[in-house]
Amino acid sequence: MLRVYSRSMETHDLDPRIQKICDGIKTLRKEAGYSSYENFAFENDLSRISYGRMERGANITLVSLLRILDIHKISLSEFMLKIDL
Repeated sequence: MLRVYSRSMETHDLDPRIQKICDGIKTLRKEAGYSSYENFAFENDLSRISYGRMERGANITLVSLLRILDIHKISLSEFMLKIDL
């Protein structure tokens, strides 16, 4: 079963594939020089709360993932290869 969202969801409760995506998003942010997800969100006109939830896997959609990948100028296929999904 693929669990996508739960307010009380812990990171260890995530489907491993979703966890890989979340970790990949966080890695992209850090590689871009942002130690803080809040600064990244602010500088890229993203909701700080929504972006933080994305990195934790609590609120991730394909549309939001594509927006993040566009910011990092990486295609979906490149991202998936990078995270080995």
